[in-house]
Amino acid sequence: PMRASQMEVDLPRLEQFHEIRTRHVQDVSGFLRRQLVPNGDDHNCVTLGHVVSHARDAQFEQGLRAFFAYRDLGISAATQGRVVAHVIRALPGAPFSAQAHLHETQFQFVYVLKGWFKSEFEGEGVHTFHAGSCWIQPPRIKHTVLGYADDCEVLEIVLPADFETVTLAK
Repeated sequence: PMRASQMEVDLPRLEQFHEIRTRHVQDVSGFLRRQLVPNGDDHNCVTLGHVVSHARDAQFEQGLRAFFAYRDLGISAATQGRVVAHVIRALPGAPFSAQAHLHETQFQFVYVLKGWFKSEFEGEGVHTFHAGSCWIQPPRIKHTVLGYADDCEVLEIVLPADFETVTLAK
């Protein structure tokens, strides 16, 4: 095995990656701020109150897909329906069906908390995401869930909170 002292670090490439990642995080936070703070006026923020959701009190319920359970984090009520945030957990042994679909959203962000998640996106191909990976899904992009780990958990943040899902013909 190579020792750390023997490895060469491509600093320009590392700095470029950090710059892109930083810009991406700023873009996401800027978008969310524009959605939640109309006209940049902090006094008109659409968050109605302090929301706390502890894992120890978590209640997962049936949701959009029968092979996943959903935990609402309380964000929808606090943002007047502008944003929904939930943890989605795989239900081991539940019947799985891969069906192409799209969501009528303005913004969709997914972060893998645990396990792995595999999906195919129109024009982007197949991607497998592992714990710590995330993606932003453009509005109306056609996609298909191809698989996931039995212990898979993801955090999903979507605008608006009450969005439509369109199932596509095979």
